[in-house]
Amino acid sequence: MLELPDYPWNQLAPYRKQASAHPGGVVDLSIGTPIDDTPQLIQQALADAANSHGYPTTHGTLEVRQAIVDWFARRRNVTTLSTDDVMPTVGSKEMVAWLPLFLGLGAGDIVVRPKIAYPTYDIGAQLVGATPIATDDLSELTAEQRAQVKLIWVNSPGNPTGKVLDAAQLAGIVAQAREMGAVVASDECYAELGWDEYEGKIPSILDPEVNAGNLDDLFALYSLSKQSNLAGYRAAFVAGAPNLMPALVNSRKHAGMILPGPIQHAMAVALNDDAHVAVQRELYRARRAALRPALENFGLTIEDSVAGLYLWCTDSRPSFQTIEALAELGIVAGPGVFYGSAGERHVRVSLTASDERIAAAVERLNSSANR
Repeated sequence: MLELPDYPWNQLAPYRKQASAHPGGVVDLSIGTPIDDTPQLIQQALADAANSHGYPTTHGTLEVRQAIVDWFARRRNVTTLSTDDVMPTVGSKEMVAWLPLFLGLGAGDIVVRPKIAYPTYDIGAQLVGATPIATDDLSELTAEQRAQVKLIWVNSPGNPTGKVLDAAQLAGIVAQAREMGAVVASDECYAELGWDEYEGKIPSILDPEVNAGNLDDLFALYSLSKQSNLAGYRAAFVAGAPNLMPALVNSRKHAGMILPGPIQHAMAVALNDDAHVAVQRELYRARRAALRPALENFGLTIEDSVAGLYLWCTDSRPSFQTIEALAELGIVAGPGVFYGSAGERHVRVSLTASDERIAAAVERLNSSANR
């Protein structure tokens, strides 16, 4: 049997119990699962494609692949993709976990990920016996380590921090990766949720300003879970790396990793409609505007958090002390330590709660601060 770390979210059970005892009910701002309705046009698309008697294709229908290509051109300034260079995936987490395997990595290989990061980057390396290293600066690696690096994970906008890397920073990573002969995989799932000056201005690893028009060895991952409330559909895709995509498609065929046909059609409809994304963005914008000052009134400092669905907060105490203080108010947040030792004095607060629950959290935070 594989011996992997315990799933970290199980550690929140006592704090959820404590928060649930609050007379006003629990406000769960921890995991960040979308709670708003899936847009009706997407539900209808799923129903329209329900007569799906044949096997779907692993590479994806031409309809969904064209929708992905068009979306990249329209929303991400990426105009050099062909329909051969994209593929739907069973959520983006599938690709995060299994890309090291599909790239043929194993013992002796190094996978680099950000210091504060989604835990599955490490799990994907561990599944194949590779070594994960956490760094935000590739120049920190020794010459011996650089020779072993085979995959570099980028996450911008970052989860949990909401930090955004600009085109110059991404270009620097690409240049160093090419010196090392490493693949860069950029997890860009929050790119449509930039705030203030970052709205509509979050670069992709596939942007020509980043890679000078050469997409080889560069993957971008994206999910519709956040922008379209499709977490339950597991609708995501990977794009880029035309030199590697044929082998990736072939490996996933052998592994039986196929997005169901009706989901592929619904995904194409979702990608071709920007209006529902704008509506959802405004819901999150309002929740963020209400929650941020209340957290600050409670004594938390908000760091980064310029994009995405989270506020990255600290009061300089260990994560679980802050988690307990919030649980006393009936609020559940995510411990920063779940995302690496560099986050051990932070908590992640999600915007994914109803307006009513956000309002309840705001009232409790403000009332506690005024005592």
